[in-house]
Amino acid sequence: KKMEISEKSMKLLLKMQQNETDEAATYRAISAHLKKKEDKEILLKLANEEATHALIWEQYTKKKLKVNKFKVFRRKLTAIIFGFTFAIKLMEKGEGNATNIYVTLFEEIPESKKIAREEEAHEQALIAITDEERLKYVGSMVLGLSDALVELTGTLAGLSFALQNTKLIALSGLITGISATLSMAASEFMAARSEGRNDALKSCLYTGIAYLITVALLVLPYLLLPTTGYLAALIIMLFTVVLIIAVFNYYIAVAKDMSFKKRFFEMAGISIGVAVVAFVIGLLVKTFLGIDV
Repeated sequence: KKMEISEKSMKLLLKMQQNETDEAATYRAISAHLKKKEDKEILLKLANEEATHALIWEQYTKKKLKVNKFKVFRRKLTAIIFGFTFAIKLMEKGEGNATNIYVTLFEEIPESKKIAREEEAHEQALIAITDEERLKYVGSMVLGLSDALVELTGTLAGLSFALQNTKLIALSGLITGISATLSMAASEFMAARSEGRNDALKSCLYTGIAYLITVALLVLPYLLLPTTGYLAALIIMLFTVVLIIAVFNYYIAVAKDMSFKKRFFEMAGISIGVAVVAFVIGLLVKTFLGIDV
């Protein structure tokens, strides 16, 4: 005879049952988009185990819960856009206090110890399938992104006060940005080739694409605002820089289990610092050279 479950434990059981149900559906949904047979098999195995866990909780809750289709769709979409490694690790981090919940249930639910051990094994199994192509080229993306942020932020900030015309600033920024993109991609290609790597082309493409996207986002405010709105464009551009750095570092922090704060403040500090210095230089050039565009 099973002991009576407390109200607090019953709420935790329902929460865990829903989590296991949703995770089983998520693993199946993501596995459908994986190319490697081994990765697909691992996720399907995990999905079956999560479904089994949900059935164990169901024996106690006496309730059959439905899959949260919106949550599964959101996770599937995240996997398609950002990669399955990011989506799965984000899902695992979202569980947060799962370990504490298991400890709470140990006394009342004997099976919780076994499930807790299996969940730990799941984390180890997931580590084995994080060898995703886009993560192999994170170094190339960081190179393109950081170089574009520092170089173009400084260029646009300096031009903002020197030219004081959003269209001229945008034109100069695009020419500088596109030229720098080609230069950076070519440099990455030659560096990879000199190291004897066979993925030189892919590496330079990741670098170039990261650089070009950054250029487009930073120049956009100058293209959209009126010619006299250079200060507003500069503020929006700086805000965009911080946002890009935050999003990219959050992605790296989740996908590769790295520190977010340290990398974020380091990149943001360098980019904004360069922008301030460049803005002052633009002011000095305009004042002392007496150039009026």
